[in-house]
Amino acid sequence: MFKAVPQITNTIRKCRFDNSEMTQEELASKVGVTRQTIIALEAGKYLPSLLLALRIARVFHSTVEEIFIIGD
Repeated sequence: MFKAVPQITNTIRKCRFDNSEMTQEELASKVGVTRQTIIALEAGKYLPSLLLALRIARVFHSTVEEIFIIGD
């Protein structure tokens, strides 16, 4: 029997605005991806690799668990 995959949400948009209203382009540049990747992440249409999740958390001086929230 398969378990349903939990929904993962994120606080990237809030973190950007809490950090001097950082643009999607600025965040993308800092973590080494395209703006389109940040857009997809914020919309919940893309799950990051572990490396990308760690890079995003580092930019916001946060933990991965504070940025990416696993729902039940």
